[in-house]
Amino acid sequence: MGKELCVIHANCQGEPLLKRLNRSPDFAQRFETRIVTNYTREPMPDGLLEHASLFLYQYLGDQWGPLASQALLKRLADNARSLCIPNMFFLGYWPMWSGAPGFDYRDRRLDQLLDAGIPDEQILTLYLRSHPAKHFGLNDLLEETFRREQAREAVTPIKYLGHIREHWRTRRLFNTVNHPGAELMDLSACGILDHLAMTRPTEAALDQCGDPFPEFQQPIHPLVAEHFGLAFTNAETLYEVYGQKMTFAHYVAHYIDCRRNGIDDFISYLRARAANEQA
Repeated sequence: MGKELCVIHANCQGEPLLKRLNRSPDFAQRFETRIVTNYTREPMPDGLLEHASLFLYQYLGDQWGPLASQALLKRLADNARSLCIPNMFFLGYWPMWSGAPGFDYRDRRLDQLLDAGIPDEQILTLYLRSHPAKHFGLNDLLEETFRREQAREAVTPIKYLGHIREHWRTRRLFNTVNHPGAELMDLSACGILDHLAMTRPTEAALDQCGDPFPEFQQPIHPLVAEHFGLAFTNAETLYEVYGQKMTFAHYVAHYIDCRRNGIDDFISYLRARAANEQA
């Protein structure tokens, strides 16, 4: 007898989630799973949802048109199950992050200094030594990200925000603003399996999944870490940056150089620098 079809409509969190779900013998034996990537606006193939018995989706509003969650749910068979799953996003470690297009991992304070035409060495000194709290309301920004995440959590029965609130200062829970670490991905997968009344993977099986996003740990400003009392990082911490270990200051120097040279693709720039320095 063939397996049932599960469709996951999710962002980059979909693949590490499925890896963990498949560590459950119940889930792996029952479902053949297809991931459709939402943030790239990958079209939902005709007939895929219509044949699915389980639909796991991150909520998308009506502005997504045919990819909006309500539009997709209407395509399911009457006997199919659906479950809205977490879409975790957290700015607590990077309150100066900006989602403005044209550059990866934007930092609003760094961009202000670069746009002011200040020499590079002075930018590096000002950025590293001038406390971000002088320019941004860090506590207000933290509460804002918690409010935003509370709204995201409200649409799914899988609860995770309490875990973030309890542990975000004592251990690193995210590699970037939308790349949760293994701890949160494990929490999400187990919550989904509990909701489906399926067996959780063993701790050993989850440990084998490793870091869901191992290539890049976005460095954290040491003064932000000091302000929030982060126990796991400081100015000397080495971060994994596309194959190279580097401190926050080293990362910022690369950011400045990349912007100064008019390069928009910061990720490719970091990969190239790592390759050159290892050669």
